[in-house]
Parts: sequence; structure tokens; C-alpha cells
Amino acid sequence: MPFYLGIDVGSVTTKVVLINEKCEVLFDTYLRTEGGPIQAIQKGFRQLFATHGDIPVAGVGTTGSGRRLAGIMVGADVVKNEITAHAMAARHFEPDVRTVIDIGGQDSKIIFFNNGVPVGFNMNTVCAAGTGSFLDHQAVRLGIPIEEFGEYALRSSSPIKIAGRCGVFAESDLIHKQQMGYKKEDLIAGLCLALVGNYLNNVARGHRIEPPVLFQGGVAANIGMRAAFEKRLGMEIIVPPLFKVMGAFGAALLAKRYAERRRCPSNFRGASHIASFTCVPRTFTCGDCPNNCEINEVYISGELVSRWGSKCGKWYNLSLASDDRQEERESPLRLSR
Repeated sequence: MPFYLGIDVGSVTTKVVLINEKCEVLFDTYLRTEGGPIQAIQKGFRQLFATHGDIPVAGVGTTGSGRRLAGIMVGADVVKNEITAHAMAARHFEPDVRTVIDIGGQDSKIIFFNNGVPVGFNMNTVCAAGTGSFLDHQAVRLGIPIEEFGEYALRSSSPIKIAGRCGVFAESDLIHKQQMGYKKEDLIAGLCLALVGNYLNNVARGHRIEPPVLFQGGVAANIGMRAAFEKRLGMEIIVPPLFKVMGAFGAALLAKRYAERRRCPSNFRGASHIASFTCVPRTFTCGDCPNNCEINEVYISGELVSRWGSKCGKWYNLSLASDDRQEERESPLRLSR
């Protein structure tokens, strides 16, 4: 039986998912990136190898802000942006999905569907209010475990109005209201409502949100944010069972589709090899012309395996194989059924 892997490397968390040909999840892990994507990826593959050994992998997909580095490390067949991966995963769980709300560690996005096909999307630009990092910071400041943040919000009977135009204003207003002696549960409930308002204004940007609505990303674990969305939108918000690893799951689905269409061997390096090799990124500036290109290189076990960043092509003698196949070749809005 063939297996397929999806890796989602974000600024805050790294996720790895293994599925079979029936799209059943056999393994998933959710790790803190902690500023070290290489170490996080290798930790995930050590867990995978300890659980399943060196299984036959027919396709590998990567996504997230660290997708290029992850693709080089694991030998990816498909390298895709987060919009495409999350849209693919959402449609798998809810074929009739019309709206996807995705809030991760440092970014927020919304995807709109029509007849199962994504037709538009928006992402946060300058404001990170409501993302996982922001909520983590507020939980620490209030002395509450982030796992209990949402439960506090649900216990509130009188949410406090918090200014949610941006993260700076929200935190400043929260501190001010806290100094006035309001209960923590009312402060947190008010903050959740304010952050939902910020999301609808700055990410959804006035677009109509139609059901079914899926809420995914790490922040979907916060039941206070889910309740706030339901209150503001007046409709049910569906949290899929794999909400924390939907990007990685979508990347695995894309790898499966690619493998079935191309019917060629995977570039996968092997779980045990990935878990143990040394991976070192390097960079230098080429001053041979006015472009002053920043050239990036990746060495695995001392061998140069990839190089990119050359505008004139002088240094482009090595490239990531999946760049030539699938990297950003398709628009996120061309994910057909």
C-alpha cells in the first residue's frame, strides 16, 4: 500500500502528516518550530520513524512559510502555498464548504468557495491581532494557561468591550480594563469578540461569509474564539477533527494527487535518513554585477543539494526538483475538483 506525506512548516509550528491511499491519517505530529525549522522537521521524522519505520512513501508535499527548505530536506514532489493546501484539506472534510477561516501562529487567512472550487482569498497584512502568538502572549500576561483561555471566555456573563482595531490597541485597552478590576473571564470574552471583529474587518474585508464555514489552524482549539465567531456571524462554525494539521494534511493530499497523475517515483529521501543527516543552509552575496544577488545554498551531509536566488541565472546550476514541477505553478484559485 502506498503512503503519502505532508509537511507544513510555519513560523510558530511544524506539522507532519502521513496518510494511506484511502486518505486515512496514520500519523500526525504538531511541534513548536522555536526558530529552528530544520530541527523541528528532523524531530517530526524521528517520531515518524519510531512509529512506522522506513515505510514506502509514494509522494511528499510541503507547504507553509518554510516549504522550500522543507522540500529540499525531505525530497518533496510537490511544494505548494498555504492557500492551496488548506483549501484542499477543507474540501476533503466538507465538500460543500463555502468559507474557510484559518488562523495560525502569525497569520490569518480566509478562503471563499463556490461549488467546491476556491474562488478568492485574503490574508492579514499589517496586523497579527488574534493569531496564535498574540493569544499566547496575552495568556502569559494574564497568568492563564493558553489551553484554558477559551474556557474562561465561555464563563463570562458580561464581556468587556475591548478596542480591537489592531494588536497594539487591543493589548493597551485590555491592560487598561484589567487595571479597572474587571474579571478575567469578562476581559477574555471581550478580547475574543474584539479579535473576531478585527478579523472580519481586516481579513474578510467586508466579504459575505456563507455557510458551511470551517474554522481551522491552531487558534481553532480556542473555544472562546469559536464562540465569538458564532456570535458575530450568527451561524454554526465547524471545526474539523484535524484542524491543527490541516495544512500538512492538504499537502499530503496534493502529493497523492500528483503521484497518481504522474506515476513516477518519489524524490523522498527516507524517514531514517532525514531524521539523522546534517542540514546546513548558507548564503553569500554575488557582487559580479549591480544586481548583488543574495545566493542561498543548502548542504545535506556536506553535499550541496540546492541553490537559489540568482536573478541572472549565473548560479542557477542546482535547483529544487519540485520547483521545476509544481512550485507555485498553479494559482491557489485553480484547485479544480
